[in-house]
Amino acid sequence: MTMRAVQIREFGGPEVLTPAEVELPEPGPGEVRIHVAAAATNPVEAKIRQGVAMPELELPAVLGGDVAGIVDAVGAGVTDLAVGDEVFCTPELTARWGGYAEFCVAAAAIVAPKPQGLSFVEAAAIPLAGGTAWEAIVRRLAVRPGETVLVQGGAGGVGSFAVQFAVAAGARVLATAGPGNQDLLRELGAVAVDYRSADAAEVTRAETGGRGADAVLDLVGGENLATSCRAARDFGRLATVLPPAGELPDLYQRNQVLHGIMLTRERARLRELTPVFERGQARPVVSDVLPLERVREAHERLDSGHGRGKTVLAVG
Repeated sequence: MTMRAVQIREFGGPEVLTPAEVELPEPGPGEVRIHVAAAATNPVEAKIRQGVAMPELELPAVLGGDVAGIVDAVGAGVTDLAVGDEVFCTPELTARWGGYAEFCVAAAAIVAPKPQGLSFVEAAAIPLAGGTAWEAIVRRLAVRPGETVLVQGGAGGVGSFAVQFAVAAGARVLATAGPGNQDLLRELGAVAVDYRSADAAEVTRAETGGRGADAVLDLVGGENLATSCRAARDFGRLATVLPPAGELPDLYQRNQVLHGIMLTRERARLRELTPVFERGQARPVVSDVLPLERVREAHERLDSGHGRGKTVLAVG
């Protein structure tokens, strides 16, 4: 049997994303096969497509790090998931079977029940970006009520979740974005900072009486991390998902702690964050829903580097 999928057979621009009929994958021991209803797109997938990230990936491959759908088959030894279960997950990026296809195979240990009350499109927007934000805000930075948090890059996929998780934790949140996304930041509960016309560190210090933020999540990386360190208080906590560039004198001179975030796949994290969505304390920001056949258009948006929430592919 075959299925519809979008493959990359070589690295390059969005044009290398090629619709194809491929063999239907079978779940092995400890795996499940998911009939994909929706799959979100992520910046890391654009980097993989370009050959910048994971150049060792065996080709052809089906990308797609976010999946929501229905369990279609289970492999040997799987007892905690059954055919017909509504689920979501973020497949391993090293696998050759991602979400840009009608069916996806993943280890049962990284698949979780879909949050109740959410559509498949909404659920597909959560696992990778939402999991990264949860790892940063809740697990690593351990944001507490009454603290001040700065999110650098608050309008994108990870940032929009991070803002909401910090607000749900009882923090006062400042977030940076371009002029076109100031309204979104305010809707999510943050003090909006236009990075094009204001210095985030200066604004944060002004908003905290000169003290600085208790915690900062930097989703921009590079030289921007120095600004994040200036924005944090003495003994403050910072986290980043991208490598820094240049000198970071504030980090050691002011006894700050910096966490590097690289998402690992696990069911437990998805279960931890699910109640926040089921209680309505957070919502996925879905900028657009496109059919699978328009995945190249989604990647053109990823390449622009100025995302607003998530673009989701309607698959099944």
